[in-house]
Parts: sequence; structure tokens; C-alpha cells
Amino acid sequence: MFGTGVTIITTRSGDGTLRGLTANSFNSVSLSPALILWSLARTSSSYEAFAQATHYTINVLAADQLQLAQRFATRGIDRWAGVAHEAGAGGAPVLPGSAAVFECAHRAVHEAGDHVIFIGEVLACSHTPDTPPLLFHGGQFYTELPLAPAVTDPLA
Repeated sequence: MFGTGVTIITTRSGDGTLRGLTANSFNSVSLSPALILWSLARTSSSYEAFAQATHYTINVLAADQLQLAQRFATRGIDRWAGVAHEAGAGGAPVLPGSAAVFECAHRAVHEAGDHVIFIGEVLACSHTPDTPPLLFHGGQFYTELPLAPAVTDPLA
């Protein structure tokens, strides 16, 4: 019952193979230095690729990227077939149109139960202004709905 953003985390293996997965276990850790974390089940088919990766990209998805989120959550398909991307830091794919992008260098791994927590150092970040995010809550996808009008004059 905790609403989260939705990301696709991507990397490029040493042999050039693209890997990516949908995840909502993403969070900031530190501003100085800029660090993020995300977690992955040790049983994931992508585990070895990310465990050996020197870089990865956190693509924070926009509301209009729902089909991409579903595609990268599907097992047994070529997730990259026909998917536009650009090379980011260390060759890790950046997905155009994302609400935000964090290009990271692998910094640390911590074992935690049946998951592994990856810590990344943010090398570059960008965002697309006025882009509604894709959200996940209670097993369903959503987008934002304002709860109050925007404050146009903070001194009012």
C-alpha cells in the first residue's frame, strides 16, 4: 500500500548485450555524493548481468510509457526488440521520453534477505519538464492527480 514511481533499470553487459527490467524499488541515498539505491531478487534472470555491471541507468518512466513498463516486466521475450535507446554512461541504455534519468556507476552491493541492494553513484541526471510520472500502487499503474492547486505565489 505504498505508492512508488516506476523505473526501467538498464545496463550493457561486457559482451554488448543489453539488459533491462522494470522495478519500483528505487530511492535516493545521499546528495553529496549523489547516491541512489535499488534492489533486485537474487533469483532474477538479470541478476548476474547487473552484479557484473560497471554502470547502469535508472529510467524513471513517464505516464505514457506504461507499455514499456509492462514489456520490461515480461519474461521470456526480447525486451529490446524495437525499443529506442541511446548510450549513456558506460554504455548503459537511456530510454528517450523518460520523466527522469539517472546515469550511474556501480558503487556497492549489499545482501539483504532474498534480494541484493545496489548502490549507484550518479554521474549524470536529467529530466523532462512537465511530464507526468508513471506510478504503481496496490498492484495497479496510475499517473498523478493533483490534490491541491499549485501555489503560484509562495508568499501569499
